[in-house]
Amino acid sequence: MQLVWVTDAQYMGGYKIAVTFNDGKSKTVDLESHLTGQVLSPLKDLDLFRTFKVTGWTIEWANGSDIAPEFLYNC
Repeated sequence: MQLVWVTDAQYMGGYKIAVTFNDGKSKTVDLESHLTGQVLSPLKDLDLFRTFKVTGWTIEWANGSDIAPEFLYNC
């Protein structure tokens, strides 16, 4: 399997993010149903959710949460 990472991400509204990967694939992911557990549930706050940034390999939020690029790719 080829390693994938996020090269760009744009907020699309709600819990949707348009993501582009290093292999050129682009897709919009809806993360609303995945924001569970101690690490990700704080992201249900849309003000926090919108604070994501592209790090060296995926998207990360101001509170330190991140989601594996492979998950985003297959989501």
